[in-house]
Parts: sequence; structure tokens; C-alpha cells
Amino acid sequence: MGDRFEGFSSLRTYAEAADWINGLIPFGIRPGMARIEKMMEMLGHPHRRLKFIHVAGTNGKGSTCAFLTRVLLQSGYTVGTYTSPYITKFTNRFQYNGEDIPEETLLMLANRLYPIVEEIAATELGSPTMFEVSTALAILYYAEECVPDIVVWETGLGGRLDVTNIVYPVVSVITNIGMDHTDILGDTVEQIAFEKAGIIKPGVPVVSCVQQPEAIEVLRKKAEECRTTLYLAGEKFTFEYTGDHGSHQSFHFNGPFREYDIEIGMKGEYQIANAAGALMALEVLRQYMAFVMEEEDMLKGFRDTVWAGRMEEISSNSAPRIVLDGAHNPEGAESLRKSIERHYPHKRLNLMMGMLANKHHESYLKHILPIVDTLILTEPDFRKKMDAAALRDIAEGLKHSYGKPDLQIIVEPDWKNALELLKSRTEAEDLAVVSGTLYLISDVRAALLGQSDSEKGW
Repeated sequence: MGDRFEGFSSLRTYAEAADWINGLIPFGIRPGMARIEKMMEMLGHPHRRLKFIHVAGTNGKGSTCAFLTRVLLQSGYTVGTYTSPYITKFTNRFQYNGEDIPEETLLMLANRLYPIVEEIAATELGSPTMFEVSTALAILYYAEECVPDIVVWETGLGGRLDVTNIVYPVVSVITNIGMDHTDILGDTVEQIAFEKAGIIKPGVPVVSCVQQPEAIEVLRKKAEECRTTLYLAGEKFTFEYTGDHGSHQSFHFNGPFREYDIEIGMKGEYQIANAAGALMALEVLRQYMAFVMEEEDMLKGFRDTVWAGRMEEISSNSAPRIVLDGAHNPEGAESLRKSIERHYPHKRLNLMMGMLANKHHESYLKHILPIVDTLILTEPDFRKKMDAAALRDIAEGLKHSYGKPDLQIIVEPDWKNALELLKSRTEAEDLAVVSGTLYLISDVRAALLGQSDSEKGW
């Protein structure tokens, strides 16, 4: 620790603060609650003063958080939203009423946390990780700076040992279960479900759109242990797609308290399940927590929700149609394929993808290859990237069984060159899709939209 930060007035600018927090990344993801509990204790347990909606799941967490935030804001509530990873800038993680935390506030809170982090680092607990410090910063921001009516609170990984699990929410949401982060969460549906079910707390209602029978069993058992109600899709509430209306799609929701016909502006068949889960959670708040939400505000909130990098179409007069989607696991790939088939008629499909090295790329490719004409493999600008040539080896191995007869596979490790290649090969009637890790999506999105201040990271 030394005298490098004597007096703790060390972090002078937002950039220094963000660099300090991101500099903790090498401490890795270390599941466990001891360090966050110690930080909260040293800060006087600020999290106990807030109401949270805790959202876990393999896919769809970010979109679900976006729906919850938009509807609550539309209904007149003040809302904190804590999500990860971010698409454009580190401050995206910490939002209040849809706006990023001000840079000077983040700097001030980082300086408050700095001595605490150093003190814990000197004990047998070891240094708090980047995500632990970010989570503590979010709690301080919401508990002491802006004090929202409710905080929409997304888990990082899993749930049981995820540091966001320090909070005691008013309602929990588990979007779905899929094979992701198996190196940390386990490699069976039951093991992953057990980790996600860790956010279920005694007496706190839980909403879920999980479908696998073995995962449902795990959630049911945990809800019974916690003596709380599990609002399960297909059981306590149902939803069905009712059609496309230009840029919107609609579904009918039938819940225990009332029915709705909902329109959403987000494309993707999976977004209907995300919206339905969010709606069920809002219904629980209305019914049991005295939240007042008029139906017209709820309908408008759902209609107006947007979420960057999820089936997001970015096109200009000069460029081809390009859809960005952060699908990076088998379930995401399956949803992406169905969504393309439902919403985007095209002549040829050109797919550019880049991945991290810890994912189930073979089953991802099995889902998506049948509809691809040209596959451009690239690499995200990130330390854990998957080698594009290694991806090609997997794709080549699957080509005969899963690909079209004339499927073309191109390797271009530099994502900027890959993007130019994608554009040049996509004609007016074709569709270009960029998919894979959000680290790639965030860079491509910034390039397409001409954003120069893009940062990115977990």
C-alpha cells in the first residue's frame, strides 16, 4: 500500500477513479460474500435503507431491468438501475432515472471507498474485486446521494455467492437458466439453477420464466424452503405472442390479478418472455407493496423500452442493414436465429462474430449456422478473447452437418477490418448481423454510431 495514496485524496479525476476500479480486474471473479459484507459493515450497512428488485438469470437480465426501469419511471417513481457489463461507458452501470452517475460523484465515492478497500486488502480476506467495489459504490450512490424509491439490481454471475446478493429485495426475478459461465457455476442445468436460486430470500416473492423441468424443481424447492411464492410462467401467469405491428411486437399477458395486451418496441422473441417476467414482478409490487401504477403508464413504459446491443438495428442511408445482438451462449444463439427468422426477411445472411475463450461455442454455432451464408470470425479487443482461427476450426468441423452447402467462412482477427468486410459483402436485400460477446458489440456499436468516448468492460 505504501505512501502512494497517502491521505486518500489520491484519485484526482474521474479517469483515475475508473482506472483504479478497473485495475482491480486481475483479482478476478471470486464468488463469496465476505469482502462485500465487510465493506458494508465499515460503511454502516447503507444497503439496508433501500428497496431492491433483484434480477438473476442466464440471458435477458439487462432487458428485464430495462423494462422494469422504464415502467416504474413512467409511473412516477424514482429508480436506480445497476447493470453490467456496460455498452458505452463505465458510468452506464450506475443509473438514476435513466441517467448515468455524474463523473464527479463517482470520483467522490471512489475516494471514500479507497481506504476501506486498502484496509481489507491488507487482511486475510484479500483485495476486493472490481465487481465488489463497483457494487459497494452503487449502494453508496443510491443510499446516500440520490435515494431512489426503488433500485433495479442485476446480478453479476449466478446469484447465491454473487456480491449483489448482499441485499434483501422486495421481489426477485430469475429470467431463465442456460449453459453459461459453467467454469464457475457448474456444468449442469441443476447446478446453475441452484446458483441462480440463491437470490430467493425468506418471504420475498420470486418471479421466473425458467422452462427446464429440472431447473423449475430447484426453484420450487428453494421457494418452499424460504416459505415464499414462486410466480412461474406457464403456471401462475401465461403470455403469448399476438403479432408484429411495424416496429413493435405484441403479446397477451394473463396473470393472477389481471390481463393485459402489451406492445413492446424491442425485437426478438425472447423479449416477450423478458417483458412478461418484468410485468409479473410489477404486478406483485402493485398488489402487495402498495405501488401505484396506472395501466396507461405501464403500457407506455413497455412500448418505449429500449436496450442497446440486443436485436438493435443500426442502419443509415449509405450502409446496409446491420443488427447487433449480444448473443454469446447456446440459448442466445437459438433466440437470435428465431428472431431473425421472425423479424428480418433477407436474401443472404452475413454474420460477424467474436467470442471470449470461456464459452460453449460449438453448441452456439450449431444453432446459428443453418441460416448463415457468410460467417466472418473476428476477435474482440479484450484480454480473454477467443482466437478467431480456433473458432474457424470449430465452425469447419460443424459445416458439413449444420451449415449451408455454400457456407463461406472467413477469418479476420482485426474487428475493424472484419466490420468493413461485413459491410462490403452485404447488399440491399441482405442482412448483416454482429453477434457474440458484448465487448465486441460495444466496440462495433461505437464505430457505427461514431461515438468517440466509448469505454467498455465488465
